[in-house]
Amino acid sequence: MALVHEFERSGNWLFKRRSWLPVVLIIAGIIVLYLTNRQAILFDSTEELILLGLSLFGEAIRIYTVGYAPRNTSGRNTVAGQIADELNTTGIYSLVRHPLYLGNFFMWIGPVLFVRTFVFVIIFILVYGLYYERIMFAEEQFLRGKFGEAYDKWSENVNAIIPRFKGFIKPSISFSFKSVLKREYNSFANIFLIFVALDLFRNYFVSERIYITPLWMYIGIPAGLIWVAVRLIHKKTSWLENTGR
Repeated sequence: MALVHEFERSGNWLFKRRSWLPVVLIIAGIIVLYLTNRQAILFDSTEELILLGLSLFGEAIRIYTVGYAPRNTSGRNTVAGQIADELNTTGIYSLVRHPLYLGNFFMWIGPVLFVRTFVFVIIFILVYGLYYERIMFAEEQFLRGKFGEAYDKWSENVNAIIPRFKGFIKPSISFSFKSVLKREYNSFANIFLIFVALDLFRNYFVSERIYITPLWMYIGIPAGLIWVAVRLIHKKTSWLENTGR
């Protein structure tokens, strides 16, 4: 099989299983917490709030992307295959071709840095790069095949993952708060779930007691309640339905 086809095939396979990566990340982080120097992972509220801020910055990138995304674009692919009713070239897509994966990187670098192990950070960056390189390749092959010259012209001036800081084009549609709630409530809650899980295991490894640090409890509980409320609205009502989005 030619490499171009192998890369596309493996990229599509990885995309359909992209939910595995956070699970692998949590398990790896817990193992590293167990093996690392106990003094290095002692609770530090300032440092850990900065790490949470990094993750929320990543979620903010995703929120901005999703809020301006038309229907059947921006990662709404299915098991059946790639979906793109139109080519996004305005808003954040005028600065970077894969803003959702840029957002994911910042979302996950926070928990990775939580374990305070330089080698783990390097391994994560390498794995993340290889993992999403294949996914981005598969997506771009699909978009090139569907939109042809329009895609090539756009991609010539916009980087894949490192944003440029000029040439911003105002989004062609309005921001949809409903789309954000519908599509991002799981990602938002997962940020806090991961930090709380890492805090729980860290505390056990350091003190041999099972407890959650009060700071993470006070932050995690409201986040969990928000997740429950939005999920009930999503599953029990049609309030989050938005025509054309």
